[in-house]
Amino acid sequence: MTDTREQPLPQTAATVKAQKSENADFFQFMIKLALFVIILRSFIFAPFNIPSESMLSRLMIGDYLIVAKWPYGYSKYSLPFSVPLIPGRILASEPERGDVIVFKAPPGNNVDYIKRVIGLPGDLIQMRAGQIILNGKPIPRNRIADFIEHLTVNSACAKPDVAKFRETASDGTVRCRYPRYRETLPSGRSYDVLDLDTSWADDTSVYAVPQGHLFAMGDNRDRSADSRFPAVEGQGIGIVPQENLVGRALFTVFSTDGSSSWIKPWTWFSAARWERIGEGF
Repeated sequence: MTDTREQPLPQTAATVKAQKSENADFFQFMIKLALFVIILRSFIFAPFNIPSESMLSRLMIGDYLIVAKWPYGYSKYSLPFSVPLIPGRILASEPERGDVIVFKAPPGNNVDYIKRVIGLPGDLIQMRAGQIILNGKPIPRNRIADFIEHLTVNSACAKPDVAKFRETASDGTVRCRYPRYRETLPSGRSYDVLDLDTSWADDTSVYAVPQGHLFAMGDNRDRSADSRFPAVEGQGIGIVPQENLVGRALFTVFSTDGSSSWIKPWTWFSAARWERIGEGF
């Protein structure tokens, strides 16, 4: 009997060539896409997420930011994995007091930190009773309404050492209430800070900021390992070399209270803190 089943057509040279061309085009596209992402990530924008409460009330655990890479120039820390392809710092520009910066922290220079610039080269910084003294003059600090945060997985007061800031609202929900102040720099730029406790870091000696360095602090003054503390891993960052700058915080692109689950997509929406999205600096 004659086999009437359809037989596969033999591949012609033209067909093989077309397939190879298609594979090569796809490979080239992937290389171009990877290069585009690397360039974008290294020189224009980068994502950053907030893992701690050190910048409350402006930044909360679970916030995701866009960081601009161009404002302060570029160094090896601008590149993924700090690849040493850029000598020193090029197209350098100095931050302004009040800028919220992302940088690599000493001594390991392998961890990203986010803090607010308080002191520039040549400045003298001191803390007295929790107030910043900048070049011998106190920075005005006025008490304003408390910062209130609903208790969630990502709340700072979910931790035992700050549980004293929890309270029960009239509707029965638990929330966190923190004392908040408004600081105003000599330039007129102002921002909110938290002052939770009295500690030795509220009264310090005078710090002199050397050339090419910055004095950076967290807005949550009693929960921030910043320039008031020596550059010891896990304890402080010391005075930050400008060469370690990564970029300047631009705006919040997403925020989650920590209650979502990857295997439950509907919780991605219920956990989002929509009111925080789009907030700038």
